[in-house]
Amino acid sequence: MANLSRAASVACLLLISCSHRQAASDAQTAPRPPGTVLTADDIRRHPGQSLEQLLLARVPGLTIERAVDGHAKLILRGRNTIVGDDEPLFVVNGIALGPAVGGNLNAVDIHDIETVQVLVDAAATSAYGVRGSNGVIVIRTKQT
Repeated sequence: MANLSRAASVACLLLISCSHRQAASDAQTAPRPPGTVLTADDIRRHPGQSLEQLLLARVPGLTIERAVDGHAKLILRGRNTIVGDDEPLFVVNGIALGPAVGGNLNAVDIHDIETVQVLVDAAATSAYGVRGSNGVIVIRTKQT
């Protein structure tokens, strides 16, 4: 009986210490804005991966295709049009980027990114009008 209570005490102490360690690590991380799929810490923890690869691992339903000119093209909401553009709208620090020949993700240095939000539903993309119909990727860079 004494061995059983000693084992229970040890197990209880282990659970308490593990939960305390988890709570302490949660308190140290900064809160994420709603809808954020990537932060600077996430990018730092995965060195050598491109922004496309990081987004592909975190955003359900996201696919990557090659465009005619060879750049990686992200598809968030599937193929919506035959002749139009299927890429989402990229917004960097509140400025919407126009279609770029080499792809819009090449315009942003991955080490300058603070947060990346992916907006897919109609309510979230309505502020961007027709340009947001294929989804919106909102990138905030670190302010120096």
